[in-house]
Amino acid sequence: MGSFRGHALPGTFFLVAGIWWTVKYSIWHATRRNKGIGSTRLASRASQRRLEIIESSVILFFSLVGMLAEQFGSGGPKLQLYDFVEKHWDHLHSWHHATMYLFFGLFATVSLIIHTTEAAPLALDRLMLAIAFFNEGFLFLYHLHGRSMLDVHVHLLLLYAVFGETLVAFLEIFHRGNIILELLRCTLTVVQGTWFWEVGFVLYPPRGPEWDLKDPNNMMFITMCYSWHLAFAMLIVSVLYCIVSCAVHSRLKKTPPVEMGLLKARERDPESEDELMSRIRSKAHRCGN
Repeated sequence: MGSFRGHALPGTFFLVAGIWWTVKYSIWHATRRNKGIGSTRLASRASQRRLEIIESSVILFFSLVGMLAEQFGSGGPKLQLYDFVEKHWDHLHSWHHATMYLFFGLFATVSLIIHTTEAAPLALDRLMLAIAFFNEGFLFLYHLHGRSMLDVHVHLLLLYAVFGETLVAFLEIFHRGNIILELLRCTLTVVQGTWFWEVGFVLYPPRGPEWDLKDPNNMMFITMCYSWHLAFAMLIVSVLYCIVSCAVHSRLKKTPPVEMGLLKARERDPESEDELMSRIRSKAHRCGN
């Protein structure tokens, strides 16, 4: 990560993830909301499971690519943690970054297990995602020793998005399918992605003059710039949600209604995971009363 490309790689990953999650959750929410108009096959449990398996496989692949790039890229430690000749730890920054990718790889692995088997509870994927984000923030929090003022500041601003995602993912354990929490996580993920690119341009500008890393005015500008990134992320998520909702509603209106009563039980689309969790909570609430 000690280069522009090293920040652009995770930035692209988080930016794509945020956009993909926005589209996915928007489709599922819009389909559930308009399920009386036409088919609900897009939000069926089988469709959701297939998408989750594909998504987890892609995250696992990119996590492995990130770890290999940190270890075996130019100047990487090549799995050497301690230099016995010089008697000091070797390339700890690269090991920090590889560890960050490792936890996202663990999240993807657990998600694959959950959606391909019945060996683990469904909510465990959100717990592992929260742990992955927390570990990322935890590593970056103790990753700044001895750095210049602006360098520390841009990384601390990144932590607002990271720990925010940690909290939201943890809340999703208990409120799965809540579209507000899902879109908030998408927004913070987009912020994290664009901010990684911003950090790359500030610390390792590919062209143009270098930033004065000790100028207080630069700190003020960067803080304001972070607010612009947040506004941009909110705009992107809002626009995508509106586009997807309108597209789904328009498509379902054109789809002839299916006479569900004439279908055999085995031919009906299974309930979506979110609908199933909502029904369980509703029954538990009625029993409590």
